[in-house]
Amino acid sequence: MNHPRRYVSVLPLIQISDLDIHRGNRLIISEMNFELFEGEVVALVGSNGCGKTTLLESSAGMHAISSGLISWRNEGFEMKLVRDSEGRRGSLPPMGLTLQKNGMSGEETIEERLTTVLAVSGCHYDSTKVSQLLNYWGLEHRKSDRISQLSGGLARRLAVLSGLAPAVMSEKPRAILLDEPSEGLDESASKLLVDWLRALASKGHGVILATHDPQIMLAADRIMEFDEKRGVSVKKQKHPLSNFDLPKPSGNAKISKISSLFHWAYRMEKRNPIDTISRFIPSILALLLIHTLINEDEISVAGPDFVAAMILLPSFISVVIPPALISRYAEENCGRWWEAVIGPKFRTFSSIIGSSIILPLPLIYISWLVITDFGVQREDLGAVSSWLWLPGIVMFSVAIAASALHLLVSDLRRVGASAASLLLLVLVWPFLELVDALVMIMNDGMSFGFSLDEPLSMIFLSFSVSILVWAISVYLPDS
Repeated sequence: MNHPRRYVSVLPLIQISDLDIHRGNRLIISEMNFELFEGEVVALVGSNGCGKTTLLESSAGMHAISSGLISWRNEGFEMKLVRDSEGRRGSLPPMGLTLQKNGMSGEETIEERLTTVLAVSGCHYDSTKVSQLLNYWGLEHRKSDRISQLSGGLARRLAVLSGLAPAVMSEKPRAILLDEPSEGLDESASKLLVDWLRALASKGHGVILATHDPQIMLAADRIMEFDEKRGVSVKKQKHPLSNFDLPKPSGNAKISKISSLFHWAYRMEKRNPIDTISRFIPSILALLLIHTLINEDEISVAGPDFVAAMILLPSFISVVIPPALISRYAEENCGRWWEAVIGPKFRTFSSIIGSSIILPLPLIYISWLVITDFGVQREDLGAVSSWLWLPGIVMFSVAIAASALHLLVSDLRRVGASAASLLLLVLVWPFLELVDALVMIMNDGMSFGFSLDEPLSMIFLSFSVSILVWAISVYLPDS
């Protein structure tokens, strides 16, 4: 049976105006004007390096642009800014995206991946609907397996399904972006992809895909061929309405992009706690060295400054360790997929998710117990332990700032940049302010004045510097 288009709008799903994109001094895309309308499949073809992937990813706001404007139509049928040459960036409406690399973490299960995609795109789903989608692509029997256990072909099937599902489950027209979707698929999966593309177009959805596959090109309504001189030729093809039966749309649900990112990160860490372990081990080693190499006489000679620094040092070490989230994002361009989905707030929330929030406070109290085990038992130290939570709480802000700096430097493409350690030096300042505040609490007890030489002022300064570093790191324009 044919599927009539329920919504018809003169506004395009995606509109690109006068687009220029440079990579260094090289002009990749020049004066590009493009519109994607309801019910059409547009194929971007050409030799490697001609700009197909750049245009497709730029359509999703994933690249800084030299000039021009990229807009998407939201579900209220209004054109909204996604990116412009002045650095402004908006969030994408619900859409589907499959990258050239799969954009998935190997620690996810197949079912988790699909439910995450449906959640961030505001699609209602249940276990029956998820199983139905997976069954179409021969993945239902593997739904509890991790993606890392799949063959390359099955993983690509899941990545393609993840790009198509937000449109399949939606009653309103949506845009889908697919980069080399048939790469790695066998013949039967490629045929299924063609059937789904034509069926989605018949229901009013729009698709942009980059491909070298002649069979996929035949499924397109428009073929845009890029030449080596940045010229583009357009060929149109006519197709009848498809009678292929897709799964029925499930209706809309509340879009939960940020909460889905938090849940995803929590599941990955719970399943493989490499972040906690990588932070905990150096901190515990520092504690053991303090306990083994430093004795009571050395502490009494060094004075309260040394004691305060040793109490806070393991906690500080735990927060400046690079977050494991960076390596998870780097896997198969997983972070780039999340960046496109979340939009301009991606770096902000990633810095919070990637920071060490659990360890700093317990480590401060453990360090305190280790130090007092040396016999540091002055009368005024008895009340100090009741105020250790205060620098511990402020250490959370240092943790978030450190995470933001690591994310800024890594940029998901330049992992291991040597500048990271230099940028982290700025966080020594808030650490030293916390040390000074703790020294004053140890010497004179807690006071609540707001002069510059009061503990509260020093703690507030430490917090303010950390928040300033965090804000600069997350709100710097993309390079």
